[in-house]
Amino acid sequence: MTLKIRNILVSQPQPTTEKSPYFDISEKYGVKIVFRPFIKVEPIGAKDFRTQRISILDYSAIIFNARHGIDHFFRLCEELRITIPETMKYFCVTESVAVYLQRYIHYRKRKVFYGANGKFSELITIINKHPEEKYLFITSDVQNDETAALLEKSKNEITKAVMYKTVSNDFDPSEEFDYDMLLFFSPIGIASLQKNFPNFVQGDIQIGCYGATTAQAVRDANLRLDLECPLPGMPSMTMALDNFLKENLKKTRK
Repeated sequence: MTLKIRNILVSQPQPTTEKSPYFDISEKYGVKIVFRPFIKVEPIGAKDFRTQRISILDYSAIIFNARHGIDHFFRLCEELRITIPETMKYFCVTESVAVYLQRYIHYRKRKVFYGANGKFSELITIINKHPEEKYLFITSDVQNDETAALLEKSKNEITKAVMYKTVSNDFDPSEEFDYDMLLFFSPIGIASLQKNFPNFVQGDIQIGCYGATTAQAVRDANLRLDLECPLPGMPSMTMALDNFLKENLKKTRK
């Protein structure tokens, strides 16, 4: 069977910069890439947050693994009328997440740490170098198994603070769903696919995913996994997708 991929759905928000590798891939292979999240985040109010019995000012360091975590952290602080001291330290999974803090703090005046390769395992290594801190990890109600395992292995005092919910981003009945390839980044994305399209038949549609837990969710849903990353030499979805389309192009030309 010769694969022909023309329309790709990436189940994430559209990149905010024109320099995204996805746009380069679209131009390079002549494919249409549509960004349409299968999940969305919803805020948790101050009343519900209080049931977790967490006092934010009891902690000396905050861990962020996403920009929306930053938004919801400072939103809740405002709702709770909490002023974060300048001595607070911030540990972010990537530089882009760290830079996003500038929306809320004087970046240069604060102690901000971040990993170089975007992996949570590297951030944990950095955190382990600061055992004196008391950490608060800002997260969703849906936990990533790999992240949870890394947090468990850490010998530091890390408390999870659920500040937002991850829910299915439902499709409108009039919304077109005609793609040759679907790319997923979390198990809840697969659950959303099944919720929105209970009669979904994969057929020739290619499915790619990022992360072992997402890959397992694909298999548990009895779907065929055609592209899995990260892989050796291909740590990102864009690198894996580029290679996949290159191989697809070779097959088409035969």
